[in-house]
Amino acid sequence: MLRAPHLVLLLSLAVDGGTSLPSSTVPGTDGGLTAPMPGTSEADGGTTAASSTSPLDGGPPTRRSRLVGGIDWPEELRPLATLDGPAVVAANAALQHLLASLPKESAKTCSHSAKAMEVIVGEHAGLYFVQINQRVEKCGKFAPGFNLTLDWFELYAVSPDGKVLARYPYTP
Repeated sequence: MLRAPHLVLLLSLAVDGGTSLPSSTVPGTDGGLTAPMPGTSEADGGTTAASSTSPLDGGPPTRRSRLVGGIDWPEELRPLATLDGPAVVAANAALQHLLASLPKESAKTCSHSAKAMEVIVGEHAGLYFVQINQRVEKCGKFAPGFNLTLDWFELYAVSPDGKVLARYPYTP
């Protein structure tokens, strides 16, 4: 059952028609595209009709390419993670230690390369603990050297200067 405040709101919206469109709105748009007010170039935050190439506001404007040195540089960097310098050094040391310990005959397969590894870094008592998970799905559908062990991981204790102190004694 609707209570009185809800009923009043519903009736006022029904009588009013929901919302009213300002007189500056360009007909046939989705509400985000407005014409600039006469004598100004400002709009309500949507794309102005003068700069739009379509009758509808299609989202953010197309960005221009920023090619420098043959590389298309992003406008804004989407970080995967933010780590301090010693954490990066510890992660690299643990990953290099693992890759060096893998059998030489499988070293050239994707499933035993850095591409197939996921690195997780934590800190405790002044040491970094680096867990490395094998993610064979990053190698494609049929990766040679596929490891059928689902809980495969390596765990290392690493000093802030990048010295691998110990490997956790775990064998899946």
